[in-house]
Amino acid sequence: MPTLKELTILHSNDLHGDFLAKEVDAELLGGISHLSGYVAKVRKDTPNVIYAIAGDMLQGSIIDSEFLGLSTIEIMNLLGPDVATVGNHEIDYGLSHLLFLERCAKFPIVNANLYIKNPYTRLFKSHHKIRMDGMRILFIGVTTEDILLGIKSDVLGSFVDIEDAAREVGRICNAHRKIDIDYTVLLTHIGFEEDKQLAALLDPRWGVDLIIGGHTHTILDEPEIVNDILIVQAGVGTKQIGRLDLVVNTDTNTTHDFKWELIAMNDENCPRDLTMENTITRFKDETDEKYERILCHFTHDLTHPDRYQETELGNLICDILSKQLGVDLIMIGSGSVRKEKVPSILTLHEFRELFPYDDKIKQVSVTGAQLRKMLTYVFRDEMFNSDHTEYYQYSDDIRIVYDRTKHEFTTLEIDGKPIEDETLYSLGLQDFHFANFDNCFGFPIDEVLENANPRVLTTSIHDVLIEELSRSEGAIDAQVDGRIQVVE
Repeated sequence: MPTLKELTILHSNDLHGDFLAKEVDAELLGGISHLSGYVAKVRKDTPNVIYAIAGDMLQGSIIDSEFLGLSTIEIMNLLGPDVATVGNHEIDYGLSHLLFLERCAKFPIVNANLYIKNPYTRLFKSHHKIRMDGMRILFIGVTTEDILLGIKSDVLGSFVDIEDAAREVGRICNAHRKIDIDYTVLLTHIGFEEDKQLAALLDPRWGVDLIIGGHTHTILDEPEIVNDILIVQAGVGTKQIGRLDLVVNTDTNTTHDFKWELIAMNDENCPRDLTMENTITRFKDETDEKYERILCHFTHDLTHPDRYQETELGNLICDILSKQLGVDLIMIGSGSVRKEKVPSILTLHEFRELFPYDDKIKQVSVTGAQLRKMLTYVFRDEMFNSDHTEYYQYSDDIRIVYDRTKHEFTTLEIDGKPIEDETLYSLGLQDFHFANFDNCFGFPIDEVLENANPRVLTTSIHDVLIEELSRSEGAIDAQVDGRIQVVE
C-alpha cells in the first residue's frame, strides 16, 4: 500500500492592498479581516495547512501608498503566510525599499530569477522548504520580467525567458536530489499562459507537482493540468482564496488525489479577525484624516472597466494633462488607472487610489511615421491575445480606428487631420514609459531623440491633476467618445 498523507494549500495572489471588506447585496465581502479569519480557521480545524501568496501584496490602496508598503508588511505579518514570492508591484517604491520591506517581513519571500550581475548574487532566497507531518515541501519563486521595467539600473539582471526559468527550476530541483522532497511547488508571478508554457517545459524527473500563479488575475473553474502539473490562480484581491486539498503519495512524491475550489471571503465562510480589523482601522483613521477632503463632483460615476479599451477615467486624466501641458498628444498607461469605478463625489482618498503613480511627464518629439510605428506595436496581435501588454489612454485630439483583420489603421488623425509621416508632433509620456520606450513601443528611443531633446513638462502628475480637479466649477463630465476604435 502506498504511503498517503493529506496536505492543504491555501493561496492568494495580487492582493494589491485590498484590505477593507465591501458591501455587496447587503453582505460584507472580502477584506483582510475575513481572509485572516478563514486562514486561522482552516489552520485550527485542518491538519497540515500551508498558506502561500503568489506576489503583488503591495500597491492599490491609500493605506499602502501612504506608508510606502510598511503598513502592508505589518498586515501581512499578522496574516502570517508561510511563504510568498515577489510580484512586479513589489518594486513600485524602489529596489532598496523592497529589500528593506523584505527585512521587515516575518515570513520567507522567495525568488529564483532576480540577481545582481557582478558579482553574481541572488537578491532573495530562491526556495524555501517546509517540513510538515514527516513531509518536505519545496517552494521555488519565479517572477515576471515586468519587475525590471521599474528598475532604472544595469546592475540587476533577470532570466525571465520561460526556457531559462525552466532550466533554473531544474537546477534547484536537482540540487535537492539527496533530500527526499515529497512535494514541489512553483510560486510564480508570470501570468497564467506563461505558467502553462513553463509547465510544458519542465522535465518530469525534476518532480514539480504544482504551480501557484499570479499577475494575470485569472479566475478558474478548475485547475489546469499541463505535463501532469496542477496550475492554479485565485483572481485578484481578497474577495476569494484558493483552497487545494491534496492527498500526497510520499513513496512516489506525486499527487495521488486533489480537490480545488475558490472560497468566497464572507461572513458565512469566515470568522472576522478583530485584531486585524483594529490594525487596519488604525491605518485607515490616519489616512482618512489626511485624504478625505472633496476634490470635485462628476456628473455621474466614472468608470475604467477594462484597461484594453477607451474609458471615461482614462479620457478625463489625459484631457486634463493635455490641456495643462500644451502638447499635441498625451499617452497614459492604462494600467496606471487602478480603479474600475469612482463615485460622482471624488475625495483625495479616491483620487490617490484611482491614480497612485505620481510620475513625471516627459515631452518627446515624434514624426508621424514614428508615432504610427509606436501605435502599430501597441496594437499588435499579442495585445489582443494576452492580458498584460502595455496599452494606453489618449487625449482627445487623436482619433484611432484599427482594423484587426487588415492589421492596419483605417483612421489615424490628430486635431482632425491625418497624421503626416514627416510632421513632428509633441508627445507627453509618463517617465516610466519614456525610460522603457523600447519595451513599450518596440524600437529604441534613440530614433526619437534624434528629432529633439526631451523636456520635463511636470515633475508631478498628481500636482497637475489635483490642481485642475480642485478648481473646477460645477460638475465635471467625462465620456467615452470614440477616440479609440477597434474594428473586428
